[in-house]
Amino acid sequence: MSRTIQASVTKSAPGSVTKSARAVPPQFARPLTTVDVAIFTVAAGALQVLLVQRSEEPFAGSWALPGGFVDIDRDADLKACALRKLKEKTGVSGPYLEQLGSWGGAKRDPRGWSATHVYFALIAADWQKVQAGANATDARWFPVEEHGLRARLAFDHGEILTAALERLRSKVEYTSLPAFLLPREFTLTELQRAYEIVLGRELEKSAFRTRVLAAGLVEPTGRVRAGPNRPAQMYRLRNARVPVFFARTFSPRNAEPE
Repeated sequence: MSRTIQASVTKSAPGSVTKSARAVPPQFARPLTTVDVAIFTVAAGALQVLLVQRSEEPFAGSWALPGGFVDIDRDADLKACALRKLKEKTGVSGPYLEQLGSWGGAKRDPRGWSATHVYFALIAADWQKVQAGANATDARWFPVEEHGLRARLAFDHGEILTAALERLRSKVEYTSLPAFLLPREFTLTELQRAYEIVLGRELEKSAFRTRVLAAGLVEPTGRVRAGPNRPAQMYRLRNARVPVFFARTFSPRNAEPE
């Protein structure tokens, strides 16, 4: 430590660090820092993930999760970066967003040692129009199979997508997350179907409705949807900002329906 910094610290109150001391840059190389987002919806009877096609090296022409580098002048925090990159690369704004985890290493990016902080997001398929932008030649939805995608993704995004799917499916067992995959108003049948698509199995109708209504997850809108049979009551989330947690999970995988 130089004499200048020592004098600055000495004049400060005990236990404090002055601005000049904090401003000294670290004496080691900094890793590349990015944020990536696994964004899901339900469309055409399947769970789908949004991918962008890279226009630049590395992995030019390959598909990847939308994301990009943290901009320390524009991003107040990691979530702000995630929202900004989503808007820039796909045109999507304001989805349900939850932090998934971090991945880092010397080999995940050929440009150097990198760390990425990952979020997963949920939106309704008809909520916003997806459009490519900001170094992405294309952006489109891909149906997700039980274990992810058959196509190989850029970087380690295949591994990240698998982790995002596992997190989503595990949380669906005891939360209201599938409701964020639906339009603002929906029927209970549509809500149940969203759960079944994500979980990959059927749920018993009466037990499902009892669980949802008892949890106070939804409220009637006062409108109905006409159909070939009896008109269906329309519902909406009581709180569209945070998920509801159920007292117990749905029936386990490979078990008899509840």
